[in-house]
Amino acid sequence: MRYYIKADRFLLENTEKYETFLTVQNGRFGEFVNTVPDNEEIIDWSGYTIAPGLLDTHIHGINGHDIMDGTVEAAQRVSAALPALGVTRFLPTTLTSSEADLNRSIRAVVAAVNSGLSGAKSEGIFLEGPYFTEKHKGAQNQSYFRDPDYDEFNQWQDLAENTIVKIALAPERDGAIDFIRKVSSGGVFVSIAHTDASYDCCKNALDAGASSFVHLFNGMSGLHHREPGVVGAALMNKGAFAEMICDGHHVHPDIAAMVVGMKGDKTVLITDCMRAGLLPDGNYHLGEFSVVLKDGVARTETGSLAGSTLQLIDGVKKLHEWCGRSLHVIWHLASLSPAKSIGRDSELGSIQTGKLADYVVIDDGLNIQATAIEGKITYQVKR
Repeated sequence: MRYYIKADRFLLENTEKYETFLTVQNGRFGEFVNTVPDNEEIIDWSGYTIAPGLLDTHIHGINGHDIMDGTVEAAQRVSAALPALGVTRFLPTTLTSSEADLNRSIRAVVAAVNSGLSGAKSEGIFLEGPYFTEKHKGAQNQSYFRDPDYDEFNQWQDLAENTIVKIALAPERDGAIDFIRKVSSGGVFVSIAHTDASYDCCKNALDAGASSFVHLFNGMSGLHHREPGVVGAALMNKGAFAEMICDGHHVHPDIAAMVVGMKGDKTVLITDCMRAGLLPDGNYHLGEFSVVLKDGVARTETGSLAGSTLQLIDGVKKLHEWCGRSLHVIWHLASLSPAKSIGRDSELGSIQTGKLADYVVIDDGLNIQATAIEGKITYQVKR
């Protein structure tokens, strides 16, 4: 199957292309062409911009559903909600919980994926926990915190049919450095999170194979001039990816702009969205914690931020405003950088010949008009 997309602008990795045609063939991007052969299908998006599909590598739930519900329906509903938000790929993300709950949630995600997701496609499971420490626990349940256990992880990986692609942990826990070395050598990406580790401990973790930091500044020791801490390690290591939640609550706008200036394309925009995403203020829960959503901000009863209700496209809008950089630069922090952070950039994250044809259509206000996954339109605003 082949068709051509006509649009005013295309956001590419290092530039923007104008008033041309993009070939889509057999679910993948083809070449840009100036003219289309006779009798070929043209999808006309004149007046709009085509951008790569967004990839959310850290999302717990949305629209009343959560991966930790442990049901096939929850995983399917999360997937179904995402194309309208411009998200074409995601990592179903767990929370620290009981062994039984984690097992049930992993099985449910696998079953949902195997049965076919109607919306955004899963690129694998992200285990956020349970190997954390208490001081920066956030909305993670400390009663289940423990030291990393390689055998336990392998049991989860077996349940997941080898689809766990990422795990977050606190590197100061006993045995963590050896665990990182073993897990990362097996192709699983390790993130540093919910930790009070020292700068040197983080450096050791990165040397052992850790490659990213979860929701920078949140759930970790801060930057100090005599002890750079986790934040310092994230900012100073040029090769490590750093997640940011750009909702204006988790990170100050000027600090977010500073991070982009320091980290460049190693910045990864995420949502950390929980079930209250897309829903009105009220009472919800995240894992075993009661959560109050007020003015769009989710907090536990003790006042800790409990994930977010951010939509990834809104994070792009906000960071674009805060940084003042070209849209194609900021956009790829939510598409290509996430893909790179999980080793999927050869197939995803940018409009490039041969890559999977995941794309979104946006207007001048960055509002989503249509979303396609592997060349097939999965969401479209009525025109």
